Amino acid sequence: MDADPLDALRDVLVSVLAARDGTHDEDGLLAALSALRSLREELSGWEPELITAARAAGVSWAALAPALGVASRQAAERRYLRLQPSTTGESTGEARVDAQRARRAADRAVADWAREHTVVLRALAGQVSALENLGTAAQKRVSQLGDALGNDDPAELLRPLAATQPHLGDRHSHLAHQVGAITEHTEQVRRDATHRRNPAT
Repeated sequence: MDADPLDALRDVLVSVLAARDGTHDEDGLLAALSALRSLREELSGWEPELITAARAAGVSWAALAPALGVASRQAAERRYLRLQPSTTGESTGEARVDAQRARRAADRAVADWAREHTVVLRALAGQVSALENLGTAAQKRVSQLGDALGNDDPAELLRPLAATQPHLGDRHSHLAHQVGAITEHTEQVRRDATHRRNPAT
């Protein structure tokens, strides 16, 4: 809105008080209603902004729930997701909630698969990260994979491992094939989990 929100709120309040004591006029009421609509639009953007800041500051969903007037941490998160603008094309707040939960279910399924196949993933990542005499771009990706090997969670290997595949080339085609197979399989795990959570996808 163009006007300062505090000034607009003050004008609306003056009109409300005038309406209550019968001293209002038509133009003032119409201006107040227009200002009130703009205020609602302004305020609707403040809530997700404040929730985002609170989460960044370490406030839990459980602590946010009473501040938002809801009964549980799940309801607090659901409210936040409904208020967020869509970045992936969902047309309603409820659709954004469903899409976000489907993505989380897919992430959990991929992470579970990675943990079940830790030995295979670490062995392959170790072979790729040990490669030498690569180009600058390839060496950067391989180094990033080596760094990921220091993480306790094997799921953290999947993204940097997949990023090395285009750089392995013909010299290391056997490794490229293995990386490609794992990447393809984990994407299928992700798609299956998303579909189970949201069959419409």
